[in-house]
Amino acid sequence: MTAREGNHISLLETGDEFFPSLEAAIDHATREVHIETYIFADDAIGRRIAQTIARAAQRGVVARVLIDGYGSNNLAPALSAVLLAAGVQILIYRPSPKRFSLYRDHLRRLHRKLVVIDGRLAFCGGINLKDDRDNAGTDPPRYDFAVKVEGPLVGDMHRAMRRLWLLTELTNFTHSVHSRMRRSLPPPSRPNGQLAHFLIRDNWLNRRRIEDAYVVAVHSAAREIVIANAYFLPGRRIRHALLAAASRGVRVRLLLQGRPDHLLIYYATQALYVSLIKGGIEIFEYSPAHLHAKVAVVDDHWATVGSSNIDPFSLWLCREANVIVHDLTLVETLRKSLALAIAERSQPITLDITNHRSCYERLRAWAIYRLGRFLIGLTGFATRDEL
Repeated sequence: MTAREGNHISLLETGDEFFPSLEAAIDHATREVHIETYIFADDAIGRRIAQTIARAAQRGVVARVLIDGYGSNNLAPALSAVLLAAGVQILIYRPSPKRFSLYRDHLRRLHRKLVVIDGRLAFCGGINLKDDRDNAGTDPPRYDFAVKVEGPLVGDMHRAMRRLWLLTELTNFTHSVHSRMRRSLPPPSRPNGQLAHFLIRDNWLNRRRIEDAYVVAVHSAAREIVIANAYFLPGRRIRHALLAAASRGVRVRLLLQGRPDHLLIYYATQALYVSLIKGGIEIFEYSPAHLHAKVAVVDDHWATVGSSNIDPFSLWLCREANVIVHDLTLVETLRKSLALAIAERSQPITLDITNHRSCYERLRAWAIYRLGRFLIGLTGFATRDEL
């Protein structure tokens, strides 16, 4: 995708910043609200956002919601009723199969989290439309990020969403609401604005776009790489790039889940710890709450925020979306947040810790890791060199 100058992009940390900003934007919409999300949950946050979208539709705003059929379980009836009664148009991307299946199309999900308001304001990140606090709201919010975007980059985001909406209508007749798509005016540039890219991952022309961006950024690093990723299970390209960076003196830090929500991925990731640590990479596990972030910074000039994890599900299967920003202020803001999380809310993982794990724990990690590689290779989602 083309780099766009003249943007104004601000960082939103956790749902505490994201949800109020999103609600305010929808409440001020005058023409169109377009939303894509993996999870639209029937909980306090989901119901709040649904009511906000419904209000917009009731005052004449064209409102479209595209959800993933598996992540949102085809949308709860209560939410669907509120939205449809207000005139909101809903599409389901690949309705959830009635039973588990390894059939390739069932594994390809809509994992993007995008919102465009009036074609002039947009959001992109990793935060789903669901309550991001566990244990009845007593825990801190999940550690996650989004960006709020104004400027020419919004046009790229809007076009990508319009294309997927039309494609979903054509391929999913039983769940579609046919409607005329509006074209919005080109978003204005901001004087002295930020340079940014909007990247998507799909199975057509953008199959390796996000992965390639990570590899190029890591190879260009001169001083520091910090990656916070919920599900970190990289293929050889990214692993070798990170190890090569560490070997030439770049400080590489990984902030990963210490409070896992998917144990199999967590155990598989542990199988990589020893080789990464021996290669000079620092690993930290975040434990105050679930870490759901998909962000990274490289030196002082590159940052990415989006929906893509560094794992096979995101990099080789799902539809994903990330924004890459080249801006000193935003990069430094994200870097400081990550540095604080590493210093005060995380446990460093050392060789001593990995060596003190029982034989059973180490065998379990390697068995799950090898099984995962075998299954991915079996389905043909990645080549041998990428695993």
